Amino acid sequence: MTHLSVLLGACGIALAGGAVASLLPVPLPWMTGALVATALLARFGATTLPPDFKFPQALRDCAVAAIGVTIGAQVTPELLSQLPSLALTTAALLPFVLLLLAGNYLIFRRLGDYPPPLAYYAGAPGGLIEAITLGEAAGADPQRLIAQQFLRLILVLIAIPAILSVWLGVPVGSAAGLGFGTGTAATLSDLAAFAVLAALGLWLRRVLKIPAGQITGPLLVSALAAVTILPGLTTATWLLNLAQVGVGASLGLQFLGIDGPALRRAVGLAVVSCTFMTAVGITLALTLAPLSPLDPLALIAAYAPGGVTEMSLVALTLGAAPAAVTLHHLLRIVLTVLILPPLARRLGITANDKGDAEASP
Repeated sequence: MTHLSVLLGACGIALAGGAVASLLPVPLPWMTGALVATALLARFGATTLPPDFKFPQALRDCAVAAIGVTIGAQVTPELLSQLPSLALTTAALLPFVLLLLAGNYLIFRRLGDYPPPLAYYAGAPGGLIEAITLGEAAGADPQRLIAQQFLRLILVLIAIPAILSVWLGVPVGSAAGLGFGTGTAATLSDLAAFAVLAALGLWLRRVLKIPAGQITGPLLVSALAAVTILPGLTTATWLLNLAQVGVGASLGLQFLGIDGPALRRAVGLAVVSCTFMTAVGITLALTLAPLSPLDPLALIAAYAPGGVTEMSLVALTLGAAPAAVTLHHLLRIVLTVLILPPLARRLGITANDKGDAEASP
């Protein structure tokens, strides 16, 4: 089978998974269904996939850009006027990140018996690519490190919508729950403007090299357009659903090549770690909610230790200030990336621990 035929088959399975999930009371059904379907394909249909098969980064970038444009289109002058009032909740991100780093290190070191480099970088609550790159340089087992970081994204993606669905009494982002947009159909001119904004945003991220640029670039361009020349841009629900399928498939296929025992161990540790991080995030959100213009649901999404794309999408489907939620996630990622190297040096977590990493089960 050619690489293209394998990709088309995987995308078809992801789309089918999303379609089935959309008929069920499942949070974020198109993303969740695609993720589950492709994860099952990676685990139990691995013989049909080349061992080095990867979901194309360009396709994921396009899917993430679509989400970024949709979020940016929600920005209004009223939201911009609220930015100074977010100082408290954004300042709280620094102790939040430090607490998560410390707690995760203890979880992976004590419960998982991971060597220091792996325990430290597996517990990074953001900056996935940077954490993996720095961890490998410090001697961490790359396969286990990648598994733990992607499991963080996946478990939080599942947990946060489920928690919010219980809170609201309806499934978040499903056909039975809340949606987004203006309620009017997108025209061809809307779709053309959408495509131009996405392309400009992806170009901007390459020029400025901004954090999480696949979503941040399109978001910034779309937000600028929304408050200047394109207020009230209509976005297509079907396009966002396809974007969810793309992101879900890219996450699910990360399970390809991971052996069963290592995966089970990683999942168990990830459950403990994500439970800890989510509990801290919810506690902080509920504590600061009376002092913030954001409602508790938006703050819970803002302090969720998941991926910026996935958590921004949760906020988007809730109509819970998605641009403000995205801002918090971007700052969390930037803080994590800035903190990781100097704190590692301070703790003595370097390539000198590589032998420990190789000896660890």
